[in-house]
Amino acid sequence: MKFSVFHTPELTPTQNAADCAIAIDVLRATSTIATALSSGADAVHVFSDMDKLMHQSEALPPEKRLRAGERGGSKVEGCDLGNSPLDCTPELMTGRHLFISTTNGTRALQKIQASPTVLAAALINRKAVVDYLVEHQPETVWIVGAGWEGSFALEDTVCAGAIVQSVAERLGCSLEELIGNDEMVGAISLYQQWKSNLLGLMYHASHGKRLLRLDCLEDLKYCASLDTLNVLPIQREIGTLVKHAVVAHAA
Repeated sequence: MKFSVFHTPELTPTQNAADCAIAIDVLRATSTIATALSSGADAVHVFSDMDKLMHQSEALPPEKRLRAGERGGSKVEGCDLGNSPLDCTPELMTGRHLFISTTNGTRALQKIQASPTVLAAALINRKAVVDYLVEHQPETVWIVGAGWEGSFALEDTVCAGAIVQSVAERLGCSLEELIGNDEMVGAISLYQQWKSNLLGLMYHASHGKRLLRLDCLEDLKYCASLDTLNVLPIQREIGTLVKHAVVAHAA
């Protein structure tokens, strides 16, 4: 396997040559998607355009759907939810389809949606992602960070490093064997420096600071936790993610 990381959708090559592509938006879209599926949602449908979300979600009756919209960290008017994973409770999610559009994360997923395999990763489900990679060992893996409106994001990059560091440890191979671009070296280095204080890193991140100003400290704490959910969102069809059946392995 060779891993390359691209810090934003804009920096990701247009011609996707990856066997497996992974979208990361730790704060907060992929954390929310993983939590929704873990809490019993049947599927998560991702959109970059709110009008399309509203239109396509009309295909399901109100009791079978939830609309989540976020712009600038705040909930979009007319939606049931914003982009907080803490809102994705089993009481709300079980048996429902979540239609979601966010500032950054859903654009990252749409950028890679033509890949043969598309996964959604966050710190909270890192182990489930690694389990899949170790089992299937795709030749080329692209990790795409959501960033923030086209800019680099610390939290997405540290998650990419956490994934590849764990893959190397599980396979017993050198990091050099897995690294596909310079950005991947930086991601691994960032994780090695901050792995014992991921919440501390969130405090330094520009989007972490933005969420703190919006009184979202509990979201930061939740999203900074490592390996807390054994759930892997995988694309079933373009724009639709479902829960992939993962087999638990010893840590």
